[in-house]
Amino acid sequence: MRILVIGSGGREHALVWKLAQSKLAEKIFCAPGNGGIAQIAECIDIKADDIESILNFVKKEKIDFTVVGPEVPLALGIVDDFRNRKLKIFGPEKKAARMEASKIFCKELMAKYNVPTAAFKIFSEAKEAYDYIDEYGTPCVIKADGLAQGKGVIVAKDAPEAKAAVKSILEEKIFGDAGKRLIIEDCLQGVEASILVFTDGKTVVPLASSQDHKRIFDGDHGPNTGGMGAYSPAPVVTPKLFQEIMEKVINRTISGLAREGISYQGVLYAGIMLTDSGPKTLEFNVRFGDPETQAILPRLKSDLLEVMLAVSEGNLSRIKNLEWETKACVCVVCASGGYPGDYAKGKEISGLQDAAKMKDIVVFHAGTKKEGEKILTSGGRVLGVTGLGQTIKEAITKTYQAVEKIKFEGMQYRKDIGAKAL
Repeated sequence: MRILVIGSGGREHALVWKLAQSKLAEKIFCAPGNGGIAQIAECIDIKADDIESILNFVKKEKIDFTVVGPEVPLALGIVDDFRNRKLKIFGPEKKAARMEASKIFCKELMAKYNVPTAAFKIFSEAKEAYDYIDEYGTPCVIKADGLAQGKGVIVAKDAPEAKAAVKSILEEKIFGDAGKRLIIEDCLQGVEASILVFTDGKTVVPLASSQDHKRIFDGDHGPNTGGMGAYSPAPVVTPKLFQEIMEKVINRTISGLAREGISYQGVLYAGIMLTDSGPKTLEFNVRFGDPETQAILPRLKSDLLEVMLAVSEGNLSRIKNLEWETKACVCVVCASGGYPGDYAKGKEISGLQDAAKMKDIVVFHAGTKKEGEKILTSGGRVLGVTGLGQTIKEAITKTYQAVEKIKFEGMQYRKDIGAKAL
């Protein structure tokens, strides 16, 4: 099969890497791809949200199957456009993608179908939001309704911080239309975990558990990022807890969507807070997590392409369950200096081949580009250095040994990825 993967990050590198292992894969393209993906697939200079150009490419190159990485093309309705033309694609339709594209739609659906989540209220006027903050107090979480490149969620410790967040979203319109409305919700306390499942709208097949590290600095300090590392499995998600999350969160959500006339087909990602009163849903994403994917896929023994095809054909029931490597996996993100704020690009990366030669190590590229023989930085999160080990402790040790071989000017990374599991 001729396959196209859409996207340019570490998640897409992991998807291309895993799909390339399928006996069904003949040739893989990636639009737009990155410096690492270019080593295993043909990169095409088309942006992920340029749906018309992607469609033209798919028809011209006789692509058999398209896999969508990021959320923006899904929110724009790329799956609907493909299906209308009888083209095979993996991902949820536009109506289903609202689970991520509109936090208000998502929270209202959870409330309607009794999916455990934080108490919340919706606002479109700043003054009403300020009054609510004065009345109900802090800490609280402020969320812009629409897609805001991972920056639309602010955890406010006190009233001035909460009001500043409301002002920037509703009055200063820093997220444009994505911030026309916002949610203020209770700040949940506990340990976070990520649960991803494949579903064709009827059958649900879960992936291995994982845990992300959102903050930029060790010990979960500093501002939120797209994710500074992840590990799988997450020991905190016991089999009993996993079952509870599947029943109360995943199954209720998918059947709730079905009752709304929405058949969800693709991968569904639930960000879960494990609180003293049980698991609560922080958010849903309508695509693979990043960097969770980089920690999960190296453990997957099943053929990813076969599973994705079964999902897109509404035939997931033929995949009974997924086969997993018993080893643990850890992914450490190497980021540009200054990230998640302003950062420089174009720094040469050295040591990639030395790291790649190590046993059970894969280096997934995120913000990189190839120039001649050189690999240069071109984003905030640059690399996801990923290692397998018999235990999480061994995987951590191996991964950091690989990280130490890699150098670029300003490189920063957390030194405590996976420590929570120990």
